Amino acid sequence: MIRYAGLLRGVNVGSTRLAMADLRRLVADLGHSDVQTYLQSGNVVFGSTATDADRLARGIQQALADELGLTVPVLVRSGAELAAVADACPYAGRQDDPAKLLVAFLATAPTKAKAAALSVPGGENVEFTVTGREVHLHYPDGGYGRSRFTNAYLEKQLGVVATTRNWKSVRALRELTAS
Repeated sequence: MIRYAGLLRGVNVGSTRLAMADLRRLVADLGHSDVQTYLQSGNVVFGSTATDADRLARGIQQALADELGLTVPVLVRSGAELAAVADACPYAGRQDDPAKLLVAFLATAPTKAKAAALSVPGGENVEFTVTGREVHLHYPDGGYGRSRFTNAYLEKQLGVVATTRNWKSVRALRELTAS
């Protein structure tokens, strides 16, 4: 049994509303075990014997569309992948405020050219590191909410679907998916 986290993009932050009880039921109905949600922002943790995270993501995404009429991108990471992401954060050791650290999870790795061309909008102090299917983000002078270097900006610049989680959520999901 592998522990996974399903990360839904844009849930309960705009017009897309989803009760976490519905999300837990839907994921359990797909045959997954020990289903739990974290916060109200579309994080679902579950156990599965399946080993294809992309297939798991497509299954949850399709069930959301079929059963609830929601078109929501879903990204899935295993507990091992989340542990590696948390361990690889290049900014964690020099930032005391976890609100200034985030991770953008990408559906696929961007092309090398797009990753190399990614830059911070003028006048902003943001550090970032693209590592495979994640972008580690550090906002030393302020928060993510005041920046133009957002999830939507990353999606446009990198050409891939993304969903961003703050450092507190990344650490919590790591713990919830630990074997």
